[in-house]
Amino acid sequence: MYDIGKFYQAADVEDAVRALVEDPEAVVISGGSDVLIKIREGKLAGCSLVSIHGIKELEGIGMEEDGTIVIGPATTFSHIANNDMIQKHIPMLGDAVDMAGGPQLRNIGTIGGNVCNGVTSADSASSLCCLDAVLVLKGPDSVREVPISQWYTGPGRTVRNHDEVLTAIRIKKENYQGYGGHYIKYGKRSAMEIATLGCAVSVKLTEDKRYIQDLRLGYGVAAPTPIRCHKTEGAVKGMETGEALAQAVGKSALEEVNPRSSWRASREFRLQLVEELGRRAVKQAVINAGGEWDA
Repeated sequence: MYDIGKFYQAADVEDAVRALVEDPEAVVISGGSDVLIKIREGKLAGCSLVSIHGIKELEGIGMEEDGTIVIGPATTFSHIANNDMIQKHIPMLGDAVDMAGGPQLRNIGTIGGNVCNGVTSADSASSLCCLDAVLVLKGPDSVREVPISQWYTGPGRTVRNHDEVLTAIRIKKENYQGYGGHYIKYGKRSAMEIATLGCAVSVKLTEDKRYIQDLRLGYGVAAPTPIRCHKTEGAVKGMETGEALAQAVGKSALEEVNPRSSWRASREFRLQLVEELGRRAVKQAVINAGGEWDA
């Protein structure tokens, strides 16, 4: 069923990097929810695998002294969704990963795999974009940090080099403290579904909770890669909360996206979703940030 040429279980991150250097064709595997499907379909038939599964330094969620939240890339969706720190500080991300596939997939699928496969439909991607996540890569000679805004290079492609291992996803305190967020996934069914479109909104309100101090708008499947709508974000700063804000977000976002037609949905339908999900997500994000919403 699975045509695997070689399988190597790395003992730690350094061992995994060494194995990747020695085998230029090797593929990293952790939970396997994406890689094993590609092997079964024949896209990676006969490949060599370097497993990072079980490497403890790549698992778990913690907070540094300055409030930076650090998520290990081998942390499963289920772990993230049920983690107290995530639920308290960035529940939008927990809600997003809890929409991936079904329970079986969420119990094995990892956030690192979701990011490293580079697909625009990844449920975690638009939320991580709104949180200005930083991805830490370890290679044979150095460690580098890549802002998620520079991570995606095209459909299914990222800046990660073959001999690098993702070791952490970092979210600074300034990118979540005081914000309320919301993620909406649209699909033809409520579970076991790849997103037709995903929308994440993160909002910080003024002290009186009536106006937008900062708004971040991210989409998945609205372009070849997950995107942030920076022009829209700038245009609505200072606006009062309410239906006029939602209308402005939805309409403006249409000018920044570039969805395609596929067997899942037409470009035209996805454009309709961009506007509608943007409107709905900003309303709930405002409410989650402690604001009120007047129609």
